[in-house]
Amino acid sequence: MKKIFALLLSILMVLSLTACGYGDVAEPLMFDFKENADKTPQEIADTLLQNPVIEFMPATMPVEEGVLTGFGDAEIKGFDEGVMFGPAIGTIPFIGYVFDLSDDTDVNDFKNNLKDNADLNWNICTEADELVVESDGDKVIVIMTPDSFEDSKDSEGGVVTGEEAPEDQMVVIGDDFEDDFE
Repeated sequence: MKKIFALLLSILMVLSLTACGYGDVAEPLMFDFKENADKTPQEIADTLLQNPVIEFMPATMPVEEGVLTGFGDAEIKGFDEGVMFGPAIGTIPFIGYVFDLSDDTDVNDFKNNLKDNADLNWNICTEADELVVESDGDKVIVIMTPDSFEDSKDSEGGVVTGEEAPEDQMVVIGDDFEDDFE
C-alpha cells in the first residue's frame, strides 16, 4: 500500500510541475526572483539580468506609476518602487518589471491588472510568446518573453540585431532621409 501511495504521489508531483512549467527563459528567472524577493526591485532586476539565460545586452530603468511599456494605455498604479528591465535594443521580444507594492495595494488585484492589460505585441517589430506574472510577499514580477532566444540568433549563434535581421523584418530609411520628411 505504501508503494502505491508513493507512486501516486510521485505522479502527482510530476504532473503539477508540468502544469506550472514556464518556457526556457522564464523558468530560471522565476527561480531567481523567488530566491531574491527580499531585495529591492533594482537588486532583483540586476540579479535576473545576470542569469545565463539572458542572451542580450541588458538595461534597467526605474519606473513610476502610470502608462508603462507593454500595457497599452492602462495605468499601472499601486507600487512604491518599480524597475523595468530588458534588452538595450528593441528588436528582442523581452520586457520585464519588478514592483514593490504599496501597503494598501491588493497583490491579486495588481497582478490581475497586469495580466488583463499586458500586450505581448507591445513593440511593433516583435512579439513575446509568454506572459508570466508572479508575486512573493509585496514584490511582483511580470515578464513578457520568448519561449527561448533561439529564434533571434543568426547562423553563428549570435543575437540578431536590426542590421542583421532578414530584409522582410527591417525598416530601411533611404539615403534621402531628410527629403522623406519634407
